[in-house]
Amino acid sequence: MAPPHRFVVDMMLGKLARWLRAMGYDTLYFKVAEDRHLLQLAHAECRTLLTRDTRLARLAGAAGLLIHATEVEPQVAEVIERFALSPGGEDFLSRCLECNTRLVDRSKDSARERVPPHVFATHDHFVGCPGCDRIYWQGSHADRILTRLGRLLGRSRPTLSGP
Repeated sequence: MAPPHRFVVDMMLGKLARWLRAMGYDTLYFKVAEDRHLLQLAHAECRTLLTRDTRLARLAGAAGLLIHATEVEPQVAEVIERFALSPGGEDFLSRCLECNTRLVDRSKDSARERVPPHVFATHDHFVGCPGCDRIYWQGSHADRILTRLGRLLGRSRPTLSGP
């Protein structure tokens, strides 16, 4: 089951957005966006607005959360604690870290020309983003993300479900 919380984050929290996406949370992030647009999105799509801007947090009211920490790991901890989140391993790395779209399985053959030859030769499972067309596989980068998620969540290193 996908995590129920949905977020929109302001431009000061791009790293936090990527980590929320890595945990499977539907998280919108724009490098440039007016406060009014973020507030409208939060309201229209029932999202929580995460911000480091006290004025914007005040405008968002109950639909917002002022993030106090300046580093990403304490920011993740703030969000997890405030909303009593308990992200599950089945949701980890289920969203594109760049555009937030839910990833889908891709055939190995479809990845042939899109990944380095050594990756194609050593991996059998690939996922792709229907939004931005990126291809992902569980290599060392995914392993580092999962290890860091385990540390952030105070758990052993999570594993991905799938083949």
